Amino acid sequence: MVDNNSRHLATSYSLVLILTTIVYVISCAPGAVWQDSGMLQYRVWHNDIRGGLGLALSHPLFYILAIGVKYVPFGESVYKVNLVSAITGAIAVANLFLLLRLWLGKNTPAIMAATALALSHTFWQHACVVETYDLYAALFLAELIVLLQYVKTARVGYLYGLGFLNGLSIAEHMLGSIPLLCYAVFFIVLLVRKNIRFRHLAVIIFLWIVGAAPYEYLIVKNFIQTGDFAATIASVFFGDGFQGNVLNTSISSRIIKENLILMAYNFPTPNILFFFAGLYGLRKLSPSRSFANVFLALLILFFAFAFRYTVPDRYAFFIPFYCLVAVLVGAGFDLLVAQPGHKVLCWAAFILAMLPIPIYIVAPIAAEKTHFNLSTMREIPYRNEYVWFLRPWQTGYNGAERFAKEALGGAEKDSIIIADGTTVYPIWYVQTIKAMRPDVKVVSFHKSYQNPVAFPTEDTIGQLMANHAIYVVSPIAGYCPRFLFDQYNFVQAGVVWRMVERKTR
Repeated sequence: MVDNNSRHLATSYSLVLILTTIVYVISCAPGAVWQDSGMLQYRVWHNDIRGGLGLALSHPLFYILAIGVKYVPFGESVYKVNLVSAITGAIAVANLFLLLRLWLGKNTPAIMAATALALSHTFWQHACVVETYDLYAALFLAELIVLLQYVKTARVGYLYGLGFLNGLSIAEHMLGSIPLLCYAVFFIVLLVRKNIRFRHLAVIIFLWIVGAAPYEYLIVKNFIQTGDFAATIASVFFGDGFQGNVLNTSISSRIIKENLILMAYNFPTPNILFFFAGLYGLRKLSPSRSFANVFLALLILFFAFAFRYTVPDRYAFFIPFYCLVAVLVGAGFDLLVAQPGHKVLCWAAFILAMLPIPIYIVAPIAAEKTHFNLSTMREIPYRNEYVWFLRPWQTGYNGAERFAKEALGGAEKDSIIIADGTTVYPIWYVQTIKAMRPDVKVVSFHKSYQNPVAFPTEDTIGQLMANHAIYVVSPIAGYCPRFLFDQYNFVQAGVVWRMVERKTR
């Protein structure tokens, strides 16, 4: 028999899920997109669970889910794949609501926390194009829910759920290894205190193995194929060539400045002050000291990992940290505002919670007028960098597909286009799925997929130039092979640039 409280809780959870889903579906990009998101779309089209950038970047659970969605009989493949992020992002927001609702027993702090996360820039941005982070956030917040329920009830079944969910998280993203470390310490403490027995721990480990099975399958398969145990383990934790980024311990003033600006842009409202109140009152509000300790450890570790990470898209790795920030925003709101007699303050706080929306509208315009230096700055046809990066929603955006069609349509017969990792996937997608210009060979130095012809080198470029028209997407260092600048000039040809022999003086 379901009691009224459980029924009301389920209704509230469903309403948050439905409303957030509507917002994210409306915000979602309708087609092909750029960069890693374009790579995800291309991998899903090819049913590629492994990928070509190493095991740590394989994310098999996400691809299993997205590939299944691809076969749902409606709409275009890339749109359906984008919707996976929209829906999993909505589930993450609803899970955050449920966590606070179970923790504090009140709706208003839970709604405040859910709103803070849902409207945070990076989280919303990654719910609008296909990405792996919002699914991870949904799983991570589900882990915190069962952990909370365990410390409130001492029922070991919740720990079984925690083991299984964290296994799923590892199969989704290696970010799950950070909570795994915290949970391992927590389980050891429980064993020492005799709150659980070794047979309970054995069940937890077994369920973790079951949850992580998709990733374990890829690990075993990679080891069988290569026979190199050390290389397989390196690929598990670092992917191909990212060890220096993952283990980085140095940080520049530029990275510190950029990180602080991006963090502020995710919560551009005075309500961020609730975070500090929630952090201060965490132990007071926590149902147990152990829950507060695990929560604080997660907050510090996720912050430290993302802050000193050096990959270009490091801002996305703050998403688990932002989830925890949103939790503390809700907790601080409960301490300061969600009290009898504070109705005016409560309404004022919820109005301020909407402030990010007009800021996201105005910020790209202001940044462009002042020539604010974005670290992502690069000129690509049909993509305004300020709008693309600073405005999270992608409603109706078709710039990537439009660019790809024009790049292919304007190329000479049997020509070669040299594209970088940002642009190559929408071009490959349009060429493959739309069956457009199969005679054009599109190559890239991005390692995820094998090129249709060998990538040009200093030794081969002369012969290729003699037999093919060759184009580059961007004649800019970092997006084009450096050796080309010494031998050739570039003439704009539509949305790409044609290589021409440099005249001798």
